[in-house]
Amino acid sequence: MPRKPSFDRDDLINRARDVFWSRGWAGTSLKDLEETLKLKPGSFYAAFGSKDALYELALEKYAEDGRARLEALASEVGAFEALKSHPKRILDSDANAAKACMLAKTYLELHTHDHPLADRADTLLSGMETLFEDLFHRAQTDGDIANDRDPKRLALRYLSDLLGMRVTAERSKSDALAIAEEIADGLSAL
Repeated sequence: MPRKPSFDRDDLINRARDVFWSRGWAGTSLKDLEETLKLKPGSFYAAFGSKDALYELALEKYAEDGRARLEALASEVGAFEALKSHPKRILDSDANAAKACMLAKTYLELHTHDHPLADRADTLLSGMETLFEDLFHRAQTDGDIANDRDPKRLALRYLSDLLGMRVTAERSKSDALAIAEEIADGLSAL
């Protein structure tokens, strides 16, 4: 009978996510992963199959966690207030391995190479845009945003603003918190 693995798969995916997020796909070697995860090569391949398979799991975990946090916030404070406070919460999080969005970083790193992970990152980014669209629509239903505004366009602009803010946050001597405040103020004007 095969021996049951003695590791927490979710914990390993979280730790791998942080390595990939901070170093990127090309900047992370199998040796880096084996050291971070404390797995021997055979155990690594038995658990995940390949670096790409683990990267995809890490991307999905990243997107799933971000979506869950935003949906929980919207349930707590309402869609509009969640959209307004989300940018600052992103920057305030000490749990981030990097400030720039992992999905965007992956897409930018791999799309010119026609790597399948770029397509997966793009799909997950589209999922976030859809969530933002839903939140803008809910904010309209709640009377927080005028009905003549297109939630799809608002969501695209919001995603663009967030991605720019997160890249700015990676730069030294930049005031990304001021951008987060500008995003919130812009929403208040809707």
